[in-house]
Amino acid sequence: MNNKAIGVFDSGLGGLTVVKEIMKILPDEKIVYLGDTARTPYGTKTKGTIIRFSAENTNFLLKKNVKTVVVACNTASALALNEIKKKFGINIIGVIDAGARAAVAATENKRIGVIGTKATIGSGIYEKTIRKYNPDIKVFSNPAPLLVPLVEEGWLDRQETAGILKYYLEPFKGKKIDTLVLGCTHYPLLKPLIRRIMPDVNVIDSGKETAAVVSNLLIMKNQVAKKGNSKTSAFYVTDTPSAFNRVGAMFLKGSMIKAKKITL
Repeated sequence: MNNKAIGVFDSGLGGLTVVKEIMKILPDEKIVYLGDTARTPYGTKTKGTIIRFSAENTNFLLKKNVKTVVVACNTASALALNEIKKKFGINIIGVIDAGARAAVAATENKRIGVIGTKATIGSGIYEKTIRKYNPDIKVFSNPAPLLVPLVEEGWLDRQETAGILKYYLEPFKGKKIDTLVLGCTHYPLLKPLIRRIMPDVNVIDSGKETAAVVSNLLIMKNQVAKKGNSKTSAFYVTDTPSAFNRVGAMFLKGSMIKAKKITL
């Protein structure tokens, strides 16, 4: 069991931000990653469609004999996590709870902003989860639907992207937030731009927190890979592997392995 891989899926390449953090904290683990690039973005889809996509993604990873599954997609975590947990008999971890807890720990004035896809923001999951940990916190949310396609295109430092980000972040300026949750795993790739626009705000992405949750789970279940374990991580996409590899290489660097196109 220890030498089995950790399975990770996302609607595209954003989940690689979670993979990067898992590789840092668990360097001996093998990763099997699935980016559903043919059907991205998930944030504009209905709940039923997102549940179906998430079940198909999980089923693919289980066929790769993984020991746990990480849903590295906020939209899927918000709308499908409970459903796929019921359906599959394996540990499945989402990204929302970890990010919410980190935001609650970071805020000093109890005013938190959240940006995410339309589906994630519409679900109200961040408000609900943050207030579960501290009911006194005020949460302000704003959907940012154009950011996922911009990241998928690799437009990480373009003037056009900066302009769209300013538009999405403008409503928070009057709310006096001191913490901003990046409610989509694509968004951490835009952190340099976000920090330029909001330099005095804590920026929270759930990748690091989620990696810690995965590590704690594997330790508790005695499933951590042995040191020096021979590992070869594998990356799969449902479309456009060349675009995935190009953008993925920007932040996974030497850890990036060429993605293979598959059909679900």
